[in-house]
Amino acid sequence: MKIYERVRSYIDAQGIKHLVVAKKTGIPVKTFSAIMCGRRPMYAEELESICNVLGVSASVFCGTTDQSA
Repeated sequence: MKIYERVRSYIDAQGIKHLVVAKKTGIPVKTFSAIMCGRRPMYAEELESICNVLGVSASVFCGTTDQSA
């Protein structure tokens, strides 16, 4: 699973609207949508912003930490 897929799955599982995450990160909604659909790469700074909004470490999405731990 790619990082954007993990992020999207996490957001959906938490019941958070993508629009809310986009606005809180400052990432334009169209850009956020393109990232979440895999049409545009996610840059490290964007992942960091998303993680800050979600209150999780980037390692949750990079596969270096077990999310259920």
